[in-house]
Amino acid sequence: KSRGVQASKSKDGSYSYVVCCCRKKCLLFNDVVLIVAVLHTGFSKRAKSFEMILVGRFLEGIGAGRAPHYSMLM
Repeated sequence: KSRGVQASKSKDGSYSYVVCCCRKKCLLFNDVVLIVAVLHTGFSKRAKSFEMILVGRFLEGIGAGRAPHYSMLM
């Protein structure tokens, strides 16, 4: 109920306020996760650490799972 807007549930069960206002924050958070993953993978050779590749790939998998699948909506 922030900003004076009430989150009302529509007849299909979704919250329009949450979809409207939180999508950008979720996408930005997902970008941060992917940037951290790429940095881990990229600097693993310089640090000579195989574990950094594993952490980077793990974070890339989380980022890929959180990404919106707009093709499924169309």
